Amino acid sequence: MNSFYNRLLAICLAIVITTGCKEKNTPQQLVEKVFVVNIIPDSSKMNEYLAYHKQVWPEVEAGFKKAGYRKIAMYRFDHLLVMSITVPADADLNEMGKVAESYSPRCAEWNIMMSHYQVGVPGTLAGQTWVEAKPFYSFSNQ
Repeated sequence: MNSFYNRLLAICLAIVITTGCKEKNTPQQLVEKVFVVNIIPDSSKMNEYLAYHKQVWPEVEAGFKKAGYRKIAMYRFDHLLVMSITVPADADLNEMGKVAESYSPRCAEWNIMMSHYQVGVPGTLAGQTWVEAKPFYSFSNQ
């Protein structure tokens, strides 16, 4: 009997070592990233863009889920858009974008369609649209 328990213990230890000792209920470290872009300064373009975002295609949001995005929120002031995304701390955003687009051809179609409304903010490179806004101040009352 004793050798049975020793073998069982060895198997369990091997499983723990190969799985990296991660518990299923351990919360994943998340980070928030903020991006900015301008919409072409034309009210009809802005209205079209906003209308699309009132009814984002289900395939697009399913692609976000598949890629691992936890939260996406968008804000606007005039033609300036701000997007906040919450993702795992170790996320590769380029890879996440590829995974999201691979979910359905409609995901890539959405991104191409939205890009026709977007222009970079002052200081971006030619053809560059969304750029990350880097944090420089934070306050917490915790």
